Amino acid sequence: MVPLKVNFVLGLLGVAFLNILVLCMARPGVHYYDFVLKETNFTRLCSTKSMLTVNGSFPGPVIQVRRGDLVYVNVHNQGKYGVTIHWHGVKQPRNPWSDGPENITQCPIQPGTSFTYKVILSDEEGTLWWHAHSDWSRATVHGAFVILPKRGTTYPFAKPYKEQIIVLGSWFKEDLKAIIDEALETGGNPNTSNAHTINGYTGVVNATVCPTVIFYLPVAGKTFHMLFSYGKTYLLRIVNAVMNDEQFFGIANHKLTVVGSDGAYTKPFTTDYLFITPGQTMDVLVTANQSPSKYYMVSTPYFDSFAEFDNTSVKAIIEYEGKYSPPKSIPLPNLPAYNNESAAQNFTVLLRSLASKEHPVNVPKKITKRIFITISLNLLPCPAGKTCKGPFNQTMSASLNNIISLHLKLMYWEHITGIYFHYSPFIRAFNQYIQDNYIESVFFLNRGINGVFGKNFPNQPKIFDFTGDVTNISQYTTQGTKVIPIEYGEKVELVFQGTAIQSPENHPMHLHGFSFYLVGIGTGNFSKSDIKNYNLVDPPEVNTIGIPRKGWAAIRFTANNPGVWFMHCHLERHASWGMDTVIIVKEGRTRASRMLPPPAYMPPCTI
Repeated sequence: MVPLKVNFVLGLLGVAFLNILVLCMARPGVHYYDFVLKETNFTRLCSTKSMLTVNGSFPGPVIQVRRGDLVYVNVHNQGKYGVTIHWHGVKQPRNPWSDGPENITQCPIQPGTSFTYKVILSDEEGTLWWHAHSDWSRATVHGAFVILPKRGTTYPFAKPYKEQIIVLGSWFKEDLKAIIDEALETGGNPNTSNAHTINGYTGVVNATVCPTVIFYLPVAGKTFHMLFSYGKTYLLRIVNAVMNDEQFFGIANHKLTVVGSDGAYTKPFTTDYLFITPGQTMDVLVTANQSPSKYYMVSTPYFDSFAEFDNTSVKAIIEYEGKYSPPKSIPLPNLPAYNNESAAQNFTVLLRSLASKEHPVNVPKKITKRIFITISLNLLPCPAGKTCKGPFNQTMSASLNNIISLHLKLMYWEHITGIYFHYSPFIRAFNQYIQDNYIESVFFLNRGINGVFGKNFPNQPKIFDFTGDVTNISQYTTQGTKVIPIEYGEKVELVFQGTAIQSPENHPMHLHGFSFYLVGIGTGNFSKSDIKNYNLVDPPEVNTIGIPRKGWAAIRFTANNPGVWFMHCHLERHASWGMDTVIIVKEGRTRASRMLPPPAYMPPCTI
């Protein structure tokens, strides 16, 4: 018989152990990753090229953590030019210093140097991704960012048998920096990609035959294979890292059940295809319930304009385990036509937040700041003495509210070690209206010219029939460096309005530092009458949304993350032309509403 005193002590030890266990489960994990940027040779489509990679892989390494964790990523640049890394969809509360967009919150990590990013997770859960945010280097420098539920919790759906990351990408035979540099120099469209990829493989694209010295070798491009076990359910974590094309995605004879998007859960819905824009991520369940065989997984471009685009599809193979006779012809999914606008919008409107007790929504109802932004492709005059390759021999450009808001080639960050200014959130030029806050030891300069920034990005554009006859509307835009200042705690509604100027098309708009609620979307011109049809109950919480061609989308968010946050189109050619701006959320009055102190070291800037 065990003495009573011993039982009492054992009981106390048991309680203490449980308390420690609960504490350990609740405490955020801390993770460390090393990213080495370096040139690596890859062979696709019959040619070999050297390209910038992380740790020699394409796509790059997967970051896998849990909700609320802290991640340190030490980036060592052994490449040929400066690069930054962005943690797409991670809100980085109070920490714009590690957000990553080049010339917005930091200068590039120069060759031969390193920089450690502090990636702070909050309520994100699901699939996000990371990518380079310098010129066009993200085409080869990107990877998945998987955020699992906290320990002791689980998915809001039955645990899948296995998980598989699917990264949709672009393959360019040419040097990426040369492509965009030439386009910006000549004013024309940049060259399109030569193929699309699934997990780095171009698949069986048009049965290319590669000539060799002795014979012709049929290597259409390696194909990604995924094994299925009959009766099992798989979770596909899908990332669209494509540079300039939205995608339709599907698997032959298999239904797809969407359960998450952009690091947040959705109400499950079943579909034959996905519509996913560059920048977006989706979590999708698929059950291996077909006759054991081989089936094609296909991603094919969506394009609703009349410019040149990469019209190649990429295929991967779903292969069931077991013995069976392989099909004479592997079946293909029945995906919408490349320009099916209805299919794109019909999919988007199916997205709804889970809106459960464990995963609630908090849609702003009483709006205190309204912003209306038109999105256009435009022209700029060809500089004197040059020949330009844009329409009418002019220079291609893009705008928000008819302003090329950030002319980044004219701007840079300067780092002054150890000096703190009482200006916030980030630019000394704003000291006249931001008081009693501090900024780290950086400020924006324009090659030494003061007053480069204007806080007067218009909250509303010049009004015209945005999606109608624009014959008498100038295709030319103005240049400036305009940003959007927002008071801390504002309840913001932002309406994106597509226009018919130049070459109307779908625009995937992405906002750093926030997820937002897509409360409405439609075609034609936005009207106040559309507000009555808003979804304020369970709108999807996303960080990137495709604005329909000649259409609009309304988003809402609470400005509760102080800092400097880039907002831009995630079609790289449009961002390069100026379809971007910065939202500055001012600091609040409490410590919790102010930015974190900057790191001891930020990459220095060069003139």
